Amino acid sequence: MAVYGSPEIRRTVTDLEDDDGTSDVQVEQGHSIPAPDTRGSTIDNIQAYAQQQLRDYELKHWLTKRKKGLVSMDRSDAFIYVIIMSVVVLLIPQPCSANDRLVPGKPLTSDGTVVSDGGAFAMGFFSPSNSTPDKLYLGIWYNDIPVRTVVWVANQETPVTNGTTLSLTESSNLVVSDADGRVRWATNVTGGAAGNGNTTAVLMNTGNLVVRSPKGTIFWQSFEHPTDSFLPGMKLGMMYETRAADRLVSWRGPGDPSPGSFSYGGDTDTFLQVILWNGTRPVMRDGPWTGYMVDSQYQTNTSAIVYLAIIDTDEEIYITFSVADDAPHTRYVLTYAGKYQLQRWSSGSSAWVVLQEWPAGCDPYDFCGPNGYCDSTAAEAPLPTCRCLDGFEPASAAEWSSGRFSRGCRRKEAVRCGDGFLAVQGVQCPDKFVHVPNRTLEACAAECSGNCSCVAYAYANLSNSRSKADSTRCLVWSGELIDMAKVGAQGLGSDTLYLRLAGLQLHAACKKRNREKHRKQILFGMSAAEEVGEGNPVQDLEFPFVRFEDIALATNNFSEAHKIGQGGFGKVYKGMLGGQEVAIKRLGRNSQQGTEEFRNEVILIAKLQHRNLVRILGFCVEGDEKLLIYEYLPNKSLDATLFNAEMKPKIADFGMARIFGDNQQNANTQRVVGTYGYMAPEYAMEGIFSTKSDVYSFGVLLLEVITGMRRNSVSNIMGFPNLIVYAWNIWKEGKTENLADSSIMDSCLQDEVSLCIHLALLCVQENPDDRPLMTFVVFILENGSSTALPTPSHPAYFAQRSDKMEMDQLRHNIENSMYALTLTDVEGR
Repeated sequence: MAVYGSPEIRRTVTDLEDDDGTSDVQVEQGHSIPAPDTRGSTIDNIQAYAQQQLRDYELKHWLTKRKKGLVSMDRSDAFIYVIIMSVVVLLIPQPCSANDRLVPGKPLTSDGTVVSDGGAFAMGFFSPSNSTPDKLYLGIWYNDIPVRTVVWVANQETPVTNGTTLSLTESSNLVVSDADGRVRWATNVTGGAAGNGNTTAVLMNTGNLVVRSPKGTIFWQSFEHPTDSFLPGMKLGMMYETRAADRLVSWRGPGDPSPGSFSYGGDTDTFLQVILWNGTRPVMRDGPWTGYMVDSQYQTNTSAIVYLAIIDTDEEIYITFSVADDAPHTRYVLTYAGKYQLQRWSSGSSAWVVLQEWPAGCDPYDFCGPNGYCDSTAAEAPLPTCRCLDGFEPASAAEWSSGRFSRGCRRKEAVRCGDGFLAVQGVQCPDKFVHVPNRTLEACAAECSGNCSCVAYAYANLSNSRSKADSTRCLVWSGELIDMAKVGAQGLGSDTLYLRLAGLQLHAACKKRNREKHRKQILFGMSAAEEVGEGNPVQDLEFPFVRFEDIALATNNFSEAHKIGQGGFGKVYKGMLGGQEVAIKRLGRNSQQGTEEFRNEVILIAKLQHRNLVRILGFCVEGDEKLLIYEYLPNKSLDATLFNAEMKPKIADFGMARIFGDNQQNANTQRVVGTYGYMAPEYAMEGIFSTKSDVYSFGVLLLEVITGMRRNSVSNIMGFPNLIVYAWNIWKEGKTENLADSSIMDSCLQDEVSLCIHLALLCVQENPDDRPLMTFVVFILENGSSTALPTPSHPAYFAQRSDKMEMDQLRHNIENSMYALTLTDVEGR
């Protein structure tokens, strides 16, 4: 039994119900009033029933008597009161309908809405602009966010006014009619749905408005008629037989939903690529499909936001995407300014966040002109973006050097029929291709080589598609190559373009590649594979090579005025490359260390991204010269950062990193490098390193942070040889409050300071096995002193003598052993 009204009314009726779910109450006239069973009933039926009861028992008269106190309310009176309240609730006109559907004969008025069953979307008439409030449009928008964001508009070109209605006709068509009854917009449903009168128009919780039969047959849906928004579950497709294609169309302006000049959708000339147009002019092109099915379009550190899929069947090829069930609202939208954006709703800021936007970088159509390509792999590097293909040169060197690329590139030498082909990998293939069906790779190559006007070809296997037809993709080009980009290693959207070159140019290109390969062999020798472990992931690194001449020019030939630091590795210089400040690390030619550290730094930093980790922008290997280019850090070294007010460190040096295999716990090296005072003694004296070596170094740094004193400080340590010994003795005496630097006590509790000192002393214990793992250290720092800590044993430190004596003794021991040693004094840079 369903009852309309307040919770109190519902409780009253529940109390009156018999076991069979009905209320059988005797009233004073002697009539039995069974409560209406509203399961499956319409509101009209319930209203009619309640009105009949009012007429039969003259409830209005009874209420008058009850108000005057002439009658008392017993069990039967309570039920009659429930009936009255139900009628009142039912008969009050509602400003908005909470239903999710339309049925024939029940139109939606201009002041009403339809809300999807899950509450995510609403449909109704809206005014997009305060300047023209009399213009109304039928639209669908997000219902559960505070900012009205419209995702679909029906009558884009025919706005209406108040008094307009949306109706579902007996012929299963949706019709927008003005107050005079004129049709301003309508669907065009024909065939088996016409005239049955049993269809409904349902607003789904996906934002799709669906006209369907009682059996679920869909006659029309808004997802097949998109406007400016692309929602999860929607398709942007092209029909092979009719060549019909779905397109997103921008609004004309921020308050004008009429169709704008920008559109985005499939290219029906090729069925292999998607294009953003401004009118008939291409603005951006995604490039021909390479056969991939699913692309994780946008990722955070932990998960993918969007899974974009391309589906190819016998009838159509289309793009669709999905998001996680618990993901916030996500959509693609084509803005009135011609930007295609991936947006996600942020509940924290109550605004739409743009995750990605196109065109950007190398996206603008034909950005580098004919036979030129845009190198998107160098987007973050201080280098020119546009380049010429091998065997080509700028058509105008003056314009090219000034950043004007529209004239593109020209061949250095004309090609002839018998010339060979150069494989250019990792590119987005050019536009204006001809698709040759049903060809193997060998047949595709023969198709181009046998045609003297063919300048390039590309091949892909599309066997992953669902189409039973041709599963190959042979593309050939004649004339100039338009709109190319380098997109990195083989992968999604990446092709191999076979480019026809004249004999001499082909030879020169191959020679150039051999030189680049030799540079990589210098940079990544065989020992890299051994250190990294299984496989050789360094081969996958992609970052730009910078000419030595450009670096020398940027640093005024490595002048002392540009020098910002020096260590065992070599020197670091500040310079300007491409208008950007960079730091250039130069390996010392005569250094006994460097090649291995240089390689380590590239391996560990090149593919890592973190706000506290420096970014590598490029490298140079030229003869004996080895240089790394990375973002400039204005606050000098970690040493300087620890003893100033900013406390915002950024790691910029992994050169001394030791790389373990998955099954290693420790290792031995004949090359000891590091900064004296921070190296674990077993590493400095015996070359033995493990994960516990870094724990020791962390302990030293933690003591420095808490005390505000350097490890080798000679002041304020009461005659002790160094900070570690001083801290150990103060802790044993139970006076740890004397260790904390006064500058941190205003924001820290004494218990926190004591905990950190205790933890630091555990980290610098002499026996590496006694030192905690860093996972334990992090746990303690995050959870405070709730976990009992073990008592630290004697710390590891050298004999009590001056630092100079210690260093001299250490050098002597190492020089007379099998180990090589490089020690670095602390010096800011």
